Amino acid sequence: MAHPDYHALATEARKQADATTLDNVRDRCLRSEAAFLAMASRQDQADANRARREAEPSAYAPAAV
Repeated sequence: MAHPDYHALATEARKQADATTLDNVRDRCLRSEAAFLAMASRQDQADANRARREAEPSAYAPAAV
């Protein structure tokens, strides 16, 4: 499944914040950057957990009844 590149979106939001002269636009861009970084962190954690589960499939298999 393809995920958006949240790190790149955060970088773009920071560039926009640095380029603007309007305070409200800068604040909006910085809030966007923070949100994208939070999403990137969650995505990175999910990817790490998925890789760990796939590396040890028997540890997460349901017990036979």
